[in-house]
Amino acid sequence: MKEIRGIRVWGDPDERTLAQAARCADHPAAAQVCLMADAHVGYGMPIGGVVAYRNAVSPSAVGFDIACGIKAVRTDARLEDVRAHLPRILDDIARTVAFGLGRSSPEPVEHPVLEDPAWTEVPEIAGLRQKAAAQLGTVGAGNHFCDLLADEDGSLWVAAHFGSRGLGYGICSGFLNLAAGRPFDENPPRENMDAPPVVLDVRSPLGEAYLRAMRLAGDYAYAGRDHVVGQVLSILGARAIETVHNHHNFAWEEAHGGERLIVVRKGATPAWPGQTSFVGGSMADWAAVVAGADTPEAALALRSTVHGAGRILSRSAAKGKHRRGREKVRGLVTRQDMAEATRRFGVLVRGGDVDEAPQVYRPLKPVLEAHAGSLTVLRRLRPIGVVMAGADVRDPYKD
Repeated sequence: MKEIRGIRVWGDPDERTLAQAARCADHPAAAQVCLMADAHVGYGMPIGGVVAYRNAVSPSAVGFDIACGIKAVRTDARLEDVRAHLPRILDDIARTVAFGLGRSSPEPVEHPVLEDPAWTEVPEIAGLRQKAAAQLGTVGAGNHFCDLLADEDGSLWVAAHFGSRGLGYGICSGFLNLAAGRPFDENPPRENMDAPPVVLDVRSPLGEAYLRAMRLAGDYAYAGRDHVVGQVLSILGARAIETVHNHHNFAWEEAHGGERLIVVRKGATPAWPGQTSFVGGSMADWAAVVAGADTPEAALALRSTVHGAGRILSRSAAKGKHRRGREKVRGLVTRQDMAEATRRFGVLVRGGDVDEAPQVYRPLKPVLEAHAGSLTVLRRLRPIGVVMAGADVRDPYKD
């Protein structure tokens, strides 16, 4: 760990990422800012960033995909049980689980979260309930996935990564509108990635309402991941015997250094002593189950750690982008590059596009090594099958 401009830094972030973190630290309510080793540029606050606020929360720092997170379970199945049937199993997952932009669950999911009092007690979000009910248990697109993995003992794992879908997007954009004096349901203006975070006093009616809505989105995301993992377990004919489940885009009220603070983790995972997290690499790299350590360095990290390997190429750099007119800048990664990397690693992939290719991510090993003073690696997991939305699907519910 090193300190740069008062920011506690793990790894080696680029200058733009540091500048984003410094803008977060400039707010008078910010008590401390940290950057995890997977940090890279995000909307207003770096992905892999942690900001502790005094009596404040930032909707733009939590982000649009509120409560994005990962549920991973170790099953009672073994790698040798599925190896010969893996292509069929992945096809079944792709057919059964609802992936893609704006998708509704083929069979509506009933869950107590849809009857939470917050739907009526926070009147601004009442109009989001119908879409939320339709999308409960859907994965979306972008970097969201269902994976099958095997640990070093040959046990089969299932992991699902996604958040609160259109509900989280509507809450974030709506409260950003209200903070700017616009109607809740107005189409928000295009985001400026380098704008200072929008910060709300949690003692104000607007701040209180946002926190209530954000926590509802957290419960909704947990319910969705529970459902999807259950679908995959049914396909496998397996049951879960160990579970790791938490958010990495959320705000928690916590005690640090004798103070009660609101800790926003965007693309960062809570890592209290003994608390477990699933940390993904790319689709052609090892993943890990880690646990927070009880060390001075862990306290300096505000009991936080990485949520993944971290991007080194933006989506537009990987895929290419259109300039004004019809000219397109060629992307840095091709479908052939992606296919060769996954073939060499021995992982089967359904869906996905080059903006999620192995080449756009850091290797996970040095990222975890940067946090060796604050976490313990419990298990290493090798992906054997990855299922994502198709390459033609764009997901607006951004991190």
